[in-house]
Amino acid sequence: MRCPFCGTNEDRVVETRVADDGAAIRRRRECLGCGRRFTTFERITEARVLVRKRSGQLEPFDRDKLRRGVQAALKNRPIGALEIERLLAEVEEAVRAVDEVESAELGLRVLEGLRQLDPVAYVRFASVYQNFTDADDFRRVLADLGPKRIAKVRPEGQAR
Repeated sequence: MRCPFCGTNEDRVVETRVADDGAAIRRRRECLGCGRRFTTFERITEARVLVRKRSGQLEPFDRDKLRRGVQAALKNRPIGALEIERLLAEVEEAVRAVDEVESAELGLRVLEGLRQLDPVAYVRFASVYQNFTDADDFRRVLADLGPKRIAKVRPEGQAR
């Protein structure tokens, strides 16, 4: 460790403590060159997960960006913040196991979570994620949901 005062690389650790509720180690050091003391912290650095976009470009995984997409799909739906956070945590946990993930895989994981959570949000997210171009795309996704899930979406007494 380089001394911040004289630049010497020689020092000794005088004291070591756990800091930030176990998230870091605090070390008090004494420079063997100038005799002054300074403090350093050791922290775990999480590996960055990169998302490979359709264009081939890589960008860091962004949970907030994912949250905005899920919240847009769930707008005006009866789904609480806890359920949204649970979905985001499941998706993030799955991608943290790898260094790089395809955006398509990320989208599929979100779709599967929304499919279980809310059929309307599932269709909304699918329409953007899969770039729907006509009504047939919606029919195909609704057919995949099945008649029982679609019936839950339609308010009682409303005609098809």
